[in-house]
Amino acid sequence: MNQPVRTSGTAITSLVFGILSWVLVPFIGALVAVICGHVARGEIRRMPPGTIDGDGMAIAGLILGYAQLALCVLGVLFLIGILFLGFGLAGWH
Repeated sequence: MNQPVRTSGTAITSLVFGILSWVLVPFIGALVAVICGHVARGEIRRMPPGTIDGDGMAIAGLILGYAQLALCVLGVLFLIGILFLGFGLAGWH
């Protein structure tokens, strides 16, 4: 008798936090999405084929999480650049 295919809970978590990282909790949500996405993909690969589903959700969570992390890093670099430019124009040494 075939066992039903179950969906990985960590893949679902990765996707949910990937979406939440764009709506509510940018940096923390992105970190959770990336970590859970990698854990889910490892879990899916370790199990026999057809046992656990959710690789697509894990990949989507990873993409959303990494994109949000990249935007956070760019935003921080932009703010640092603005601060240095502001201090430079003000004549601070």
